[in-house]
Order: sequence, then C-alpha cells, then structure tokens
Amino acid sequence: MGAIEATTSIPRARAEGTSPPGARSAGGARIPAGAARVLGAIGVFGVLVTAFMLSADAASAPSQYVPGRAGGWPGWLSGPLGGLGANLTSASFQTLVLVMCASYALVLVGARTLPVAALAGAIVLAHVILVLGPPLLSQDVFGYLAFARMGALHGLDPYTHVAAEAPTDAAFAFVGWPFKHSPYGPLFTLGSYATAPLGVAGGLWVLKGLAGAASLAAVGLVAGAAQRLGHSAAWAGAFVGLNPVLLVLAVGGAHNDTLVMLALAGALALTAGAHPRPRAAAAALAAGVGLKLTAGLVLPFLVLSSPSTRERLRILAAACVSLLALGLLGVLGFGVHALGFLNAVGEQQQLVATHSIPAETARLFGLSGTPSWWRHLFVAGFLSVLAWTLWRTARGWDWRVAAGWATLALLASTAWLLPWYAIWMLPLAAVSGDRRLRAATLLVCAYAVLIHLPLADPLLSPGRHRVVVHVHLAVPGIRHNLELAGFEILRHVNVDLRW
Repeated sequence: MGAIEATTSIPRARAEGTSPPGARSAGGARIPAGAARVLGAIGVFGVLVTAFMLSADAASAPSQYVPGRAGGWPGWLSGPLGGLGANLTSASFQTLVLVMCASYALVLVGARTLPVAALAGAIVLAHVILVLGPPLLSQDVFGYLAFARMGALHGLDPYTHVAAEAPTDAAFAFVGWPFKHSPYGPLFTLGSYATAPLGVAGGLWVLKGLAGAASLAAVGLVAGAAQRLGHSAAWAGAFVGLNPVLLVLAVGGAHNDTLVMLALAGALALTAGAHPRPRAAAAALAAGVGLKLTAGLVLPFLVLSSPSTRERLRILAAACVSLLALGLLGVLGFGVHALGFLNAVGEQQQLVATHSIPAETARLFGLSGTPSWWRHLFVAGFLSVLAWTLWRTARGWDWRVAAGWATLALLASTAWLLPWYAIWMLPLAAVSGDRRLRAATLLVCAYAVLIHLPLADPLLSPGRHRVVVHVHLAVPGIRHNLELAGFEILRHVNVDLRW
C-alpha cells in the first residue's frame, strides 16, 4: 500500500519555485497564471499594509484592542511602533481587518504562482510587524508572566495559587484573570519561569518574540510536510502563515497556542514523505500536551494511522513513554500538584464565552442563559464525532483529515471558545489536501474574526445587554479594581465573556 501511495502522489508534486499554468478561484474556475500572480501579489501587499497599520495604530494610544492598558500605558507596552500610526478606533479596526481578510483571500488565489522566496519573505515580515506591536485583544500574555513570576520570585505554585495572592508584583496590574489557576502544562509553565528575571517589560517582548518564532517555525514545517505529501508548499505556507487569525489574534496577542501549533506541525512533518517517523511524531504531540492539554486530541489519530497493529502499539508505547517523561518533569517542578493544570482546565470549562456556538445557539432558541443540559448536548455531539473519526481512521481514512474534523467538532462544542483557538485547525487543513476541511477551517477563522467586528453586533446575540461594570474586589489582604468591559448580564448564568 505504501508503494502505491508514493507513486500516486508524485505527479501532484511541483518543483520548488515553479508555477502552475493557472490557479483556481473559490468557485473552482481556472484563473490564468498571470492574473493569479497579480491578484496574489496585491493580496500579499494588502496583508502587509494592514498588519502594519493595525500594529502601529494600536501602539499609538490606549484602546479597547489592547486590554493590557488596564495596568497603565508605559512606553514598553506600546513598543517600537508607538507614534507611527493613528488612534485605533472600532471603525478603523473593522476596516483594516476586513481589508486584511480580503487580501488573504487574494493570496490564496495566487499563492501557487508567486515566487516562493518572495512569499516566504512576506510571511516573515508580517510576523515581525505583529510581534513589534502591543499585545492585541487579550491579556493572556500577562497571565503567563504572572504565573512565571509567582513561581520564580514569590515561591507560589501557579497550580495551587492565583495571581491575586501576589498583588504587589509588577505584573499584577496588567493581569486579566487574577483569580484563576494556571491551565497550562508543566513544560510551558516551567519554561516561562525563565522570563521572571527579565521584568514585566522584558518578559512581554520575549513571549511576543517566542510566539512569532514558533509560528514561523510551524509555517515552515507545514510547507515542507505539504510538499512531501504532493501538495503546493507555497499555498500551504500562505494558508497558514498569512492567515489573519494567526497574525492578529495569535501572534499579535502573544498566545502560547502558536507553540501548540508548532508541536502539531512537527508531528505532521515527521509523518510526511517516504520515511515517516510516527513514534517521533508521538513524542512531539506529547510535548504539545506539556504546553496545553488540547494538543493531545491528535494523539489517538496518530496511533491509529498505521494499518499494522504492531506499529500502532509501538506508536502508543512511544506516546506513553513521552507522557511519562512529561509527568516526571511535572513532579520535579510541582510535586504532588504536577497535574494541577487539569483542575484549572476543568475550571475554564465551567465558563461560557459569549460567542461560543453553544451560547449563540442557546440564545437563538430563546433559552435562558446557556443551560448545563444544552452544553452537555454539544459535548455528546463532540464525543460522537470523535468516535466516528477514530473509527474511520482505524479503517484507513487519512488521520490528518480525521483529526481536523475532530478538532472542528471540539471548537464547535466547547462553551469556552476563544477566537485564537481556530489556529489549531490550520496545519491539519493545510497538509490534508481535503477541500472540505480547508473550507471549514476558513469558515471557523472567518467566525473568529467576525465576532470582534462591530458589524457583527446585530447578527450575533441580538438584543443582548452589554455593559461596562466597575467592580471593587475585597479579598482579605488584597485590594484591586477591575473594569469588566463587554460582559453580559444573564439570568441563571455566572459569567459570560465577550473577549
């Protein structure tokens, strides 16, 4: 079977840097190569210009698109692009994001016809621009810093203590979740301790640079994997590397999801080509679990990817050994609380994000809040899809495609859907060659962008009451003020979040 697959994939592969005779539009019509090249070049230019304007405008003055402003507006927060743009308003943000999305669509039309070196340079430049801007649309990066500083400077285990227990720390004023434990794996949590001696400013820019570097490495691995599987490396690289969700939300927000994406891309690269290394890929995914638990979703699909029962057992053994090593690392770092991040993940799943699919559909059907039974229906749906995709994989379906659909089901079913989670699907869709999975991934990304735009307010959650609440939190020994912007006041629901 392996020899047959190898011989059938060769005709689809193209030499690096060569151009096909034409490209296809979204509707399937063939576009002449020259026209596709022009459209692709316009798209690349549009992505770069809008990326720069978003970063420079966000750096010029405090705005709702830099939530970290709650801790003040020091020069180190605005970064090197401060003063190079205008104030970022809701109208200008919406315009720039929409232009970027339209430009990205043009890139996908013409990516196969563009010079590979020019496309790679544009991807790198877009990442650098977003890294140099302030953290966009999220305060999560300050949560990473707070957890690191708790452990390294204050002797507080982030799995058993919260940031509010170190209110005098320099990072505390910028933290958005002062009463939550760390939901991140021991590999990321211990690794982040290295940022503590750098101060808040130094730690922020190291984590921003790390997010950008991890994303670029993942793009390179995805492009290489796609080429070895007989697909266009240029198109796969552009599909991931110039995606607005990846650029603006994940890299711009300095999210550790780019590290998870890197682990997944590494597994895809290790299993592509004539000499796959699935056991090494299992180790890469286990490392991803050490960053964030969701990386483990792909592991069972990898285990079932081989038709040989003996090879499946070997892959499973490699995964178990890697997970045991991860557990040992956790024990060395956190003792009996090594698996404490699992409790924090459970805490997160009790929250309801305003624009999660369960929340939106509950409002669509006129339900009061997002009832537990309604959420359980979505969980049951996810488990059904997971079981079906695993069964199909065991019977020979491409494990990459199956894992992509399972990831989509997870995103659609979780009540705690944050928009940058959409990047989890990008590597799987890019290398799979499955047009339906790619289209579904683009729809998820479009939704992740749409929920941040004012034009979506009449479409999503119509009739909701958005308020800004100033709350004084009184905890023994702790005094802290929070501004809760964009929350909903719901009946029979604890908290519902917009961002």
